[in-house]
Amino acid sequence: MKKSALVFALLAMSVAVSCKKPQPKAQDVPPVPTQPPPAPAPTSAPVQEDEYTRLSKMTADEIDRLKLFDEVHFDYDKADIRESDKPILSKNAATLKKFDFIKLTVEGHCDDRGSVEYNLALGERRAKAASDYMVSLGAPAGQLRTVSYGKEVPLCSDKSEDCWARNRRGHFTVTEKIKK
Repeated sequence: MKKSALVFALLAMSVAVSCKKPQPKAQDVPPVPTQPPPAPAPTSAPVQEDEYTRLSKMTADEIDRLKLFDEVHFDYDKADIRESDKPILSKNAATLKKFDFIKLTVEGHCDDRGSVEYNLALGERRAKAASDYMVSLGAPAGQLRTVSYGKEVPLCSDKSEDCWARNRRGHFTVTEKIKK
């Protein structure tokens, strides 16, 4: 009888286990629908300052370091504007017209051949030629001034044609801002 009671107990347990409803697994439970997170509040994109406004807030030295104006070069013992330099002066004139608060100094430079007096005069003619050409293109004369450094401020000091050619130049420096 112990055997039949044991078999009966096992049978009863197996029926009880098989009749029990299975519990859904956590992954079988459908997720509770939730609202999507709210869209972020629109932020205004930072307004880009236009170039005029940005430069107008800078000092003359800061503007000069931007190198907005390119140099022109001259032939030996000449102050004539070369055809290859006319587009450079045209760009410089347009930039000066665009930024009407800039005062520009046109520096005339020479190579080291010739006397100090001769090169100072030649440097002045070079600076004036570059300035006059820019004015002929519409650059305001009141925003330009000229100075000659002759042979006193060379870029290089080698005794070669390449070095002398680099020294024969018209250099543009932003020297002040005009108060508006």
